[in-house]
Amino acid sequence: MGLSRYALYLHDYGSQFGFRLAMAAPERVTAPIIQNGDIYEDEFVGELPGRLVERVTPELWTLSSVQLIPPRTTDIIVGLFGDQAGTLADFPAMQAYLREHPPPTLIAWGPHDGYMPEGAARAYLRDLPDAELYLLDGGHWALETNREEIVALCRDFLSRVDG
Repeated sequence: MGLSRYALYLHDYGSQFGFRLAMAAPERVTAPIIQNGDIYEDEFVGELPGRLVERVTPELWTLSSVQLIPPRTTDIIVGLFGDQAGTLADFPAMQAYLREHPPPTLIAWGPHDGYMPEGAARAYLRDLPDAELYLLDGGHWALETNREEIVALCRDFLSRVDG
């Protein structure tokens, strides 16, 4: 697209792809806006006890996604779920990016999320202690349920970001 600078809105699995984009050209990223997109392995499994994490295989996600996704996107989703080991392996590099290139960051999070609860939002503060964190009265789809609030937060935040 020829953009030299941009902000990223990172949500769900898109956050991991967005961070890969940011790591490839950190000088281009003016600010990430993170909404229910996890890159911390200890939070990535949600509320599942650690002793049970290894029992959740990619095959489970693959089989269940086939029932929920229209046929034209099944291959993409199956590949995404099948690459969880690779995604988890990239988390330390994504966290290092945040420490080494600490951009102004807005975290607008819906904590009523079974897979990405409040702790997943707060985990970002380990590497971005100056990030602006807002816990909304919403869940995983906070942009849909809290659109006006998130838009206002984004407008205010982006108006203050140098870029």
